Amino acid sequence: MKNYVQPGNCVTIPAAAVTASGDVVVAGSLVGIAAGSGAIGDPLDVEIGGVYDLPKVSALAIGIGDKVYFDPLTKLVNKTSASNSYLGVAIAAAANPSATARVRLNSSF
Repeated sequence: MKNYVQPGNCVTIPAAAVTASGDVVVAGSLVGIAAGSGAIGDPLDVEIGGVYDLPKVSALAIGIGDKVYFDPLTKLVNKTSASNSYLGVAIAAAANPSATARVRLNSSF
């Protein structure tokens, strides 16, 4: 195919903020994990599939298969959809209290 560009598992976008490797990145409907670090405007590789351990609200129990969301203000995973970006689903239980949730990213928008 003449118009094929790439598989799309990792995309490169301009960093909207100072970003560290492993940070959750939200750009409109695109949600993924920074594969490297970057300053504002730098090209930033963003993984949009896979499974990641991400920081969560400590006082929250998450079950296997629960939908999880990212709160851009607290930079934590939670189960609240209002004002948050959909990340994917939990693939392991996370107790209350605990620091992280194991999340399979939703790679389709």
